[in-house]
Amino acid sequence: MLWRDRPMEWRVKRLTELGFQVGLWNWPDHDLAMLERSGATFSIMNGYLSGRLADDEGAAELLRTARQTADVGLRLGVARLNLHGTGLGEGGLPVTPCDTVSGAMWMKARDTLERIADLAEEKGVTFTLENLNLAVDHPGVPFARAEDTLALVSAVNRPGLRLNLDLYHAQIGEGNLIELCRRALPWIGEVQVADVPGRCEPGTGEIAYAGVARALEAMGYDGPVGMEAFASGDPEAALQAFRGIFAPA
Repeated sequence: MLWRDRPMEWRVKRLTELGFQVGLWNWPDHDLAMLERSGATFSIMNGYLSGRLADDEGAAELLRTARQTADVGLRLGVARLNLHGTGLGEGGLPVTPCDTVSGAMWMKARDTLERIADLAEEKGVTFTLENLNLAVDHPGVPFARAEDTLALVSAVNRPGLRLNLDLYHAQIGEGNLIELCRRALPWIGEVQVADVPGRCEPGTGEIAYAGVARALEAMGYDGPVGMEAFASGDPEAALQAFRGIFAPA
């Protein structure tokens, strides 16, 4: 989401020089040999290529592509492999939109995530389930709200499946971010941040991220925080603003 006019090799190198880890979306979009040579540390990438949680056909496809992706993740040393309630297409819209989630879909989603946790244990990797927002970016995605992803991950309650708690999405859909972090704390694998509105770096919108950072530290969270955001101006200034809030000197 930064330096979008630059080639990926340049971006990965610059992030590494600045002391940041690197997040990726779908691995087929990248030169894997280049990423291996880069010396970068990869924090997270999409953990599947297609599929969905809540029906037999979609679950089979999710598991098939998650298995492929786990092997790529091991090759690159990616720390976390990210999932959504259904595959996302152009502009972040769901490939298979869903307006109503039935009880049977909830049961199937939990079963699918149990199988994901089995795969994680087999491969020695960690998958995360990310909350999204329905109002702005991802209408029609099932299990999008943070309360949904928390319910599913806590029900499975296995170390290979954690939450990717995206506070940008949660602010749009639910708010009450500090209490959300507190409730989700035992299952958080990563926290992702951007400000609202605009999805730019922390400090450009309505979220009091300095307070969120203090609260996370006070509640004992010591895991990764990722900036999944655009830069409002200079990308390096955006990164330094992010670092100043979540990793002050």
